[in-house]
Amino acid sequence: MYQTSAPTRATTTTPAASDQATTPEWSNRRATEQATRAAMARQVSGRRRFVDPTTCERDYSQAEMEFMLAMNAYKQQSGRMFPTWSEVLEVLRGLGYEKPSLDDDVE
Repeated sequence: MYQTSAPTRATTTTPAASDQATTPEWSNRRATEQATRAAMARQVSGRRRFVDPTTCERDYSQAEMEFMLAMNAYKQQSGRMFPTWSEVLEVLRGLGYEKPSLDDDVE
């Protein structure tokens, strides 16, 4: 009778080996740890960014600030992080903006 024995592998219980068993191949452990630390720091500080950090140096006008705050309030109320353009128009109309008619331009 022919029997084959499966090769045996030595298993280790180091943290790296156990992490690899539960972590998908595509994940980057260092990036995951960094993102987790950043999320914890944001949570502890109680502050969330709602403005693009690349434009923070800019001085916003009163109307721009009103719009950004209205969009942030809409996102929190609706639970949608990425509103559709129709929803953006809804927020603008709620602020009182409307498209001028052609008759208003001709004077």
